Amino acid sequence: MRKISIGFKSVLFFPIIGLLYLLIGTRRRNLIQSDAGKWSEWKKGPYGFTGLIYLFAVYKEFRSLYYYRVGPAGNLFSGIIKGESCLYLRCPKIGAGFLVQHGFSTIINADSIGENCKVFQQVTIGYNGDRRPTIGDNVMICAGAKVLGGITIGSNVIIGANAVVVHDVPDGSVVCGVPAKVIGRVAFVDNLK
Repeated sequence: MRKISIGFKSVLFFPIIGLLYLLIGTRRRNLIQSDAGKWSEWKKGPYGFTGLIYLFAVYKEFRSLYYYRVGPAGNLFSGIIKGESCLYLRCPKIGAGFLVQHGFSTIINADSIGENCKVFQQVTIGYNGDRRPTIGDNVMICAGAKVLGGITIGSNVIIGANAVVVHDVPDGSVVCGVPAKVIGRVAFVDNLK
């Protein structure tokens, strides 16, 4: 029954995805292709345009990311085919390969986020006063974590569940606690796990 539902949704979504995809420029199209490829690898789904349609039909979080990537044109359809209602993407720049485990009650409002980052549910990334964070490549931010203020999170960093990060985090660190402290080192973060 689920396969029939996904197939039916995919047929309905195809014109919207196709139209929005044609309206955007090459840079945005490349970001969407990179996101879809990373999501397909993570969810073990189909690749290419078929994968894009599948992800759009099945995952509300991917829909929200797709609308964010498309830009203002995405607002035309986001009210008809909704993304995750409690996922707020308010960054000027989010790098390619961005993953959202569960978008429920998640606010992502950084100056920039690097490539291949993964965010879990109920994460808050945002202001502490008048500044917001900058996040490097290959960062995993686990459930309930808070990353606040004008700080820099290095590349290849894991932020543990419910951590409150208010100070800079160096590359290759594992942090947790309130306030977050470095508890270990890691060479590379595999965001597909």
